[in-house]
Amino acid sequence: MKALHALALCAAIALNAPGLASETWAAMPPPATVPAAMQQMALPSHGSTLLGVFYLAAGAGPHPTAIIFHGFPGYEQNLDIAQTLRAHGWNVLAMHYRGSWGVKGSFSFEHAAEDADIQVQFLLDSANTQKYRIDPRRIVVIGHSMGGYMAAAAMAHIPQVAAAVLISAWNIGADYETRHHLGTAAPTVENEAKTLAQDNSLAPLAGTSGLLLAREIRDHQQALDILKLAPAIAPRPVFIITANDGLVPPDHALAEAVRKTGDTHVTERHWNTDHSYSGQRAELAEAILQWTANLPR
Repeated sequence: MKALHALALCAAIALNAPGLASETWAAMPPPATVPAAMQQMALPSHGSTLLGVFYLAAGAGPHPTAIIFHGFPGYEQNLDIAQTLRAHGWNVLAMHYRGSWGVKGSFSFEHAAEDADIQVQFLLDSANTQKYRIDPRRIVVIGHSMGGYMAAAAMAHIPQVAAAVLISAWNIGADYETRHHLGTAAPTVENEAKTLAQDNSLAPLAGTSGLLLAREIRDHQQALDILKLAPAIAPRPVFIITANDGLVPPDHALAEAVRKTGDTHVTERHWNTDHSYSGQRAELAEAILQWTANLPR
């Protein structure tokens, strides 16, 4: 009973204290005229419908806008990065490729690259820039692992992309020749297929198999070689991020290839962590945010 009386007394003091409540509310910032939101997205692409979300920043905009391309198959989707960017005024689109995570169609690396281009083109459409308060001059692609290749490809294909962040980018085309999987001295489709199927990587994918994907890598090595994209990426800013996952040499080679084109806007940073940046998630998001702050306007 004494506790109840004490609570009642505190409530009475708070209600009767002159100006207390009004001063507290007045100290809070007024609500944004356009609040932050999340839009569920269904985006047509080559006869299928990509599914995902669009994180929309608060305010009338127009806002800088990023696309986050997830890796193979996409267990880590980097949506914490999306949330960090949105909290600082960015729109962020995050979609699933054809044949992945319930999206109808067949998954392949070629299809994923086509889907990446479709997403950028969607952001550049004038009707969508108005609807979603997008600044089409400030579109950035962010890709992790396989998504790093997709981000680089979209940047190479579409000159309106302003910049790219490549997080442990996977050079898919070089994989067949340079990685000797399962202890073999010579790469084979069968060994590549086994590697691609590890860790339940094929479980979220439809219309494909380890053998089909391994053959695609073998038969399209030049098209899937991220180094070949360097001339088309330059001279735009690129942030190349690496970890202790075996991808440092090819990712540094990409940075050097872009620099050799005369691009002076290449930044590299390494973290002592795993492929998913498990111990550095907050730092990763903050580093990307800080890097975007220095992009030309």
